[in-house]
Amino acid sequence: MFQLCTAAIPVLGLEIGRRREGPMQKILFVHNNFPAQFLPLCKALSGRDDIQMAAIGSPTARTLPGVSLKKYMIPDGELAAAHPFARRFEAECRRAEQVLYSASNLKQQGFVPDLVIAHPGWGEMLPLRPLFPEARIIAYCEFYYRPNGQDVGFDPEFPDMGVDGHIRIHLKNAATLLALDDADVGLSPTLWQRSTYPDVFQSKIEVIHEGVDTEAIRPRDDAVLTLRSGKVLTKADEVVTFATRSHEPLRGFHCFLRALPAIMKARPKAQILIVGGSGTPYGLSPPDGHSWRSYFFREIEGKVDHSRIHFTDDLSREDFLKAFQISSAHVYFTYPFVLSWSLLEAMSAGCLVIGSDTTPLREIIDGSNGILVPFFDIAQLSERVIEALANPRRFAGMRRAARETVVSRYDLDRVCLPRLIDFYRIAAPGRAVRAKRAAASRKR
Repeated sequence: MFQLCTAAIPVLGLEIGRRREGPMQKILFVHNNFPAQFLPLCKALSGRDDIQMAAIGSPTARTLPGVSLKKYMIPDGELAAAHPFARRFEAECRRAEQVLYSASNLKQQGFVPDLVIAHPGWGEMLPLRPLFPEARIIAYCEFYYRPNGQDVGFDPEFPDMGVDGHIRIHLKNAATLLALDDADVGLSPTLWQRSTYPDVFQSKIEVIHEGVDTEAIRPRDDAVLTLRSGKVLTKADEVVTFATRSHEPLRGFHCFLRALPAIMKARPKAQILIVGGSGTPYGLSPPDGHSWRSYFFREIEGKVDHSRIHFTDDLSREDFLKAFQISSAHVYFTYPFVLSWSLLEAMSAGCLVIGSDTTPLREIIDGSNGILVPFFDIAQLSERVIEALANPRRFAGMRRAARETVVSRYDLDRVCLPRLIDFYRIAAPGRAVRAKRAAASRKR
């Protein structure tokens, strides 16, 4: 199991935690889907009179108070003329060109950042070092692609991509490697995600999670979720939850569906609540004419009571959290891939997590705060869920331990934000300011 890393990496000899003297500090965020992982930090810094923030993103980027956002257009154009191995990098270079225009415009307007925080995955970091040679540049290191054993080559149910496919996967890292070479330092949210990077870069990457708002996301015995159908679910019901951005094999959707016939037969009152699923798959696209939902659901047709399976693609944030708060058993499976925010949010809400025994989860779940089962063992998954539904009191301590894990290691205000602010060398707001914000948050 990975051990939590607490040592900060010294960068540029700057002292940690002290308020800058002199002119206002300028921070530039670059992420095609801004604010994305930078949301907690942006919120924490919003309104500071000693900090000015700007961001560059694609049309999917969202505005935030206190952040001046410039959106670039994703250029159209035929990539077929490029060699198949080079098409992704060419697309990234076109995106980099658009970021260059946006960043140059900021520079012409007098915004020259002291600190740049950016995601390297889409080529957006390529022009930043030449444009801002004096800035401190930090790369958000989310994931390094490998042709075997991670999101690719893990599941034997799907064919190997062959040598050509392996080369294309390896070349997906090109922009990331160039960005890491340019960056002063990198940042990963988990130790396992850092471990996916080449050894030569790992010493350059600090591990700090974005954090979970454990005050807002907490257990609630009185939570009530009303579905669009009018069905009302509470903690008194046997509710099995499954929540992912996209229902796909990479997140174990096929394993979960295959476990449902046994679960629903053994527990005739169980309600199955499947959240999300409308996002673009991280992994393989489904066969033509299908979504992964329709493709795998064919296997269990006639074996389950459809009236007890509830798909909810469009829950509000409030209802999304209620789904965790009423959950009797929460199933979270993943290939060795980026850990979902939803796992830690579920644990913060006091869920009993039944997860896949894969490397990203072993960093979080140790048997005292959740249950891990082999990814492909459908029978064991079914048995663990049935046991959780039949004996809820037995797992009360595990639920408490799940929340305690998140509060002690991933709490936004007490653990992660202070470390992030130190890491980015941003002076933290004074105690009085923090107390005022905390009081306002409690009133909401």
